[in-house]
Amino acid sequence: MDASTINLPTAGRRRGRYSETFKAEIVAACKAPGVSTAAVALANGLNANLVRRWVLESDPAHKRATRAASLLAMSAPSPQAQGTSVSPGFVPLALDGPSADIRIELRQGDQLITVYWPMAAAAQCLSALQDWLR
Repeated sequence: MDASTINLPTAGRRRGRYSETFKAEIVAACKAPGVSTAAVALANGLNANLVRRWVLESDPAHKRATRAASLLAMSAPSPQAQGTSVSPGFVPLALDGPSADIRIELRQGDQLITVYWPMAAAAQCLSALQDWLR
């Protein structure tokens, strides 16, 4: 293959700037019955995600919800400001207290063996399990 036939992209990323009238025409085309957003995007050389965002942003209910969410976010104190950290998807639970025993359940077929070991002897429990697993 000859390297002179390869078209390399230019350095840097160009961002498309589209007029409001062009965006309105694309959104109107997407809202026509039986027309897919991806097809309109493809026909106009646009990214489908960009066109979907334009359609969402054209909806007055979406604009109100976005504005309300941003106002709420601005007025609510952040967890860092309150001195706490919150991880998404993590729900802290209050525990009754430390358990007095280590509980290990071993299942083989229909049989279930439950081993209780004192928490104070956790090191011995570990060595017993290591010996058993060898």
